[in-house]
Amino acid sequence: MSAKKHTAPVSTFEDALQRLEEIVHQLEDGVLPLEESLRLYEEGIGLSKTCADRLSQAEVTLKRLAKDMEGNLTLLDENEE
Repeated sequence: MSAKKHTAPVSTFEDALQRLEEIVHQLEDGVLPLEESLRLYEEGIGLSKTCADRLSQAEVTLKRLAKDMEGNLTLLDENEE
């Protein structure tokens, strides 16, 4: 199986995770040349960081959400936490 070149930036968490999964499968196959494996590994590390950052941002947003008395969700200011 030849390595698929992927140069387009990922726009969503799901895109980054999907690309990361592709890279993992390619690396697990063990048929790539060393240079290509290193390139994919480096790309995977960057995607992993992107995913972790986006999950952290989502967590912060979720922590800032609060329900008012009518059950409507509102976003709290950082000072209100």
